[in-house]
Amino acid sequence: MWGGEGLAIRYVYVMNATRPAPGSQASLREANRERVLGVVRQHGPLTQVEIAAASGLSAATVSNMVRELDQAGMVGLSRSIRNGRRAVLVSLASGGGLLAGVAFGERDVRVAIANESREILAQQLMPLQADHVADDGMERAARLLADLAETVSSGVEDIAAIGFGLPAPVDSVSGEAGSDAVLPGWRGVNVADAMAGHLRAPVALDNTANLAALGELRNGALRGVRHGCYLKFSYGVGAGIVLDGEVFRGSAGTAGEIGHVTIDENGPICRCGNRGCLDTFVGSRALISSLAASHGPLRLKDIVTRARQDDLGCRRVIEDAGRRVGVAVAGLVNLLNPEVIVVGGLMAEAGDLIMTPLREALDRCAIPSAAATVELRSAELGDDADIIGALHLASVLSHSKALSTAQAL
Repeated sequence: MWGGEGLAIRYVYVMNATRPAPGSQASLREANRERVLGVVRQHGPLTQVEIAAASGLSAATVSNMVRELDQAGMVGLSRSIRNGRRAVLVSLASGGGLLAGVAFGERDVRVAIANESREILAQQLMPLQADHVADDGMERAARLLADLAETVSSGVEDIAAIGFGLPAPVDSVSGEAGSDAVLPGWRGVNVADAMAGHLRAPVALDNTANLAALGELRNGALRGVRHGCYLKFSYGVGAGIVLDGEVFRGSAGTAGEIGHVTIDENGPICRCGNRGCLDTFVGSRALISSLAASHGPLRLKDIVTRARQDDLGCRRVIEDAGRRVGVAVAGLVNLLNPEVIVVGGLMAEAGDLIMTPLREALDRCAIPSAAATVELRSAELGDDADIIGALHLASVLSHSKALSTAQAL
């Protein structure tokens, strides 16, 4: 599977990759097509009138986009009855192959295979060494995808597109992931290019916090939210930011690195080289170290479990972490004025032990009017948030590739 270069043309995608010039006619048509496809992906078969209402596009624009997508084989049209009247429903075209999602954690990798409707057919989790390197991680991911494809009576050649997530900065300009401080074993590797070459399918690469935000936006606690944030609180802290109903990645794809916001300029040295980053106070190493003298060696999951069982030391550590994160989130609230902040990740399993002090610190440190209008929610998708986001990414990529191919014919 990993021997030699692929002979097929490779489609390589990184989020925020080059697109038609903003404001151009081509850019506007592409945005309108994607908006129509996005509405149908999210809501299922709809009439053109319903698509216009959900997308905000005019009826004429929707009609033109549907005609174009139908000619390109991207959507299918079928007759139905709506409100006692005959109607034509627009749905995603079938027969486009499987979608694959890959989401790396610091110590594991989760993969999933789904059909065109993003219904998960099979998924699997495999543990990894904390200091694993990119080649090992990608090889395991590729092997897991091949095994899962077989379980649904298919092969890797049937995978139409792959959404791929890493818990590290992803540079959308260079296509490289990792850094000297975060996932150094992946630093300088063009993951999308490598995976596309070996699995013969286009790959979209993104940060896992962004993918989790996308998953919750489409299927979870951020549904219908225009401005919001997903806070991934686990071995470290990351954020996926939603602006105007879309995940915001910044100019180079690295927006949302809240774990490296300085909260004490005289604090401990962070692995990024700065002092007093949020991660130095609430990351797993800091929490485990603070309990070592009284509790001996623990895993992060042990701390959460014991806190929920009313272990006073573990409760104190988690409550303190919640307050620290709340201070950083207050800054985010002051800057972006979001409607909703969703908290997910392993630490979120502590429930009110983490949410209550986080909320109190947010209320204390944010501008009162901004704090009063932001709702704090628990994630709905749990550990599946980033893999569901990866499948959404794969779906968008699959349809974009098919549309580009159709237009080139």
